[in-house]
Amino acid sequence: MKKLLTLTALGAVLACSDASASGFYLKEQSAAAQGNAYAGATAGAEDISYSYFNPATLAYHSGTKAEFGGTWISPKSVAKNANNTFGEHNDYIGDIIHPAASPQAYFSHQINDKVTAGISLNTPFGMITKYADDWAGRNHGTLSKIISATFTPMVAYKFNDKLSFGAGLPIQYIRATLRNGVLAGVNPATGALIEDKSTVHGDTIDVGYQLGAIYEPLKGTRLGASYRSQVRHKIKGKIEFDGPLSFMNQDLSCRLTTPATLNLGVYHQINDDWAVMGEYSRVYWSSFNRLIMNGARDGQLSYTAEKWKDTDFYALGISKQLDPQWKLRLGIAYEKGAVGNEYRTPRIPDANRTWYSAGLEYKYNEKLTFNVGYTHIVADDSKVNLRGDHLGDRTRGGINAEYNNKIHIVAGSITYNF
Repeated sequence: MKKLLTLTALGAVLACSDASASGFYLKEQSAAAQGNAYAGATAGAEDISYSYFNPATLAYHSGTKAEFGGTWISPKSVAKNANNTFGEHNDYIGDIIHPAASPQAYFSHQINDKVTAGISLNTPFGMITKYADDWAGRNHGTLSKIISATFTPMVAYKFNDKLSFGAGLPIQYIRATLRNGVLAGVNPATGALIEDKSTVHGDTIDVGYQLGAIYEPLKGTRLGASYRSQVRHKIKGKIEFDGPLSFMNQDLSCRLTTPATLNLGVYHQINDDWAVMGEYSRVYWSSFNRLIMNGARDGQLSYTAEKWKDTDFYALGISKQLDPQWKLRLGIAYEKGAVGNEYRTPRIPDANRTWYSAGLEYKYNEKLTFNVGYTHIVADDSKVNLRGDHLGDRTRGGINAEYNNKIHIVAGSITYNF
């Protein structure tokens, strides 16, 4: 009986497998770069926030600078037509993704003609999705809340007038709270299902690395490349049940790897007024290919194979210096989703998406600069088609649902030159 209940509880513990998806990589780390849909983010070096994408960009900034910014991400994902294998149906579920803010801060200091150091504070992963406790897919998730913060000390070295290198040490904190319904058994007298609710919460701090380079073959033409490593997390926390399975409450550990990213960018200054730029990024979600979870009391609870795919991001941008104080930025981008219908979970209805961006820069004086950016993301409609036959889903049942997705993003920053 205990083994049966342990396997039943596995359906709740498997919520950790969605943490990588719910972690949702947030590219929104620069108001200036957002205006170009992040085209040229690896090569542009237009302000010190570009160091998030390539630490070598710090070599293009003299003196001492500080930048503070924030991004308001307002996604909308309307869920409907949900059916589970127990015969339950929801015609309309409503908006299941909540808005969130993503703050950023940067500081740089030129040590000498060759070396510039910097630090940044970012929130590269974060997501909140919430359903009603009684919706048809409750066994797959009712609440997913991921909070992250990454502190990165960086240094850039200017080898010569054409070539610069950079490196960073991202120190990443992640906290996860995941809640879902659980099948606790069957009432032998009535044959009715006995249900419970579980909550998994935990956190961790781990370290990765970042490398970057910029090559300027011609004055005003820059080629950038950077690599941000994966970070191997071991989240430690607890699993807690509300009702009949409360005897299964225990400490829990769950391994989670946030993906590596490769960025390639180009920036070309046509003349004093016009510039064009492009960007390609690859996020290596395929590193999330398995999940091993361990309870402090019950040992290894499961081994699960995952089906995430590497994703690609393509962007083109243009900027126009309107006058000595004002600059206009425009950009368009296309980004692929990380998972197909069969393995997509209700915790994050990921899909392919197209970005449309615009931004304005206002240089108040030699010391103070303001940037604002706006992006409208149109995402493909997506579906969840979990049949219930994947390992772990057998205790949760199958779920089908449809999603309509779109996102509005507004960002702002202020840069001060000391």
